[in-house]
Amino acid sequence: MTPLSHILEHKIVAIIRGANPGDLQKIALALVEGGIRTMEITLNSPGALASIEALAGAMGDRLLVGAGTVLDAESARAALLAGARFIISPTLDKETIRMTRRYGAVSIPGAFTATEILSAYEHGADIVKVFPASVGAAYFREMAGPLPFIPLMPTGGVSLDNIGAFRQAGAAAFGLGSSLVNSRTPATLEGMQELTARAREFVRIVTTSA
Repeated sequence: MTPLSHILEHKIVAIIRGANPGDLQKIALALVEGGIRTMEITLNSPGALASIEALAGAMGDRLLVGAGTVLDAESARAALLAGARFIISPTLDKETIRMTRRYGAVSIPGAFTATEILSAYEHGADIVKVFPASVGAAYFREMAGPLPFIPLMPTGGVSLDNIGAFRQAGAAAFGLGSSLVNSRTPATLEGMQELTARAREFVRIVTTSA
């Protein structure tokens, strides 16, 4: 399975921002136990590149690891060399898309308007991250009218309460941050059990809303 088909099949991308590097493997294992198979480590997290390298090596095929909050091509290259299999950005940067595709990784730039979304796709984006998704699921339903061929990933504002609506509106994948993982909370046994339960609930809703 290619990284792109993996993301489109499993749909949920767990966003890890600001976590203690020593907690990342515990978080990853808890997510996998709950059915999450894709995880993004943002580059503005402490020790992000080393964490990507360590986690990608430790988790193997159990978890697809990528980099988020990637703002330029140089940062994308560093993340790709560390082992990132996909690159997610909050904005549309053409050189970052080109660099990502050059290394055979999945490109997921950020965009919001129809013009930006189409521009990102035309420049090589595999999936377009629509941020913020707090505008609601109806926005995605409207975008699917003129742009049904572009896979969209709502991020920022996706929760247990609305992820099913986003799925039914045509979203291809979902970026989940604090609604799934509170990265600043210590990775205690109880906390990881709660994370696994929360992950299972997200997966259940996405699966049943298909």
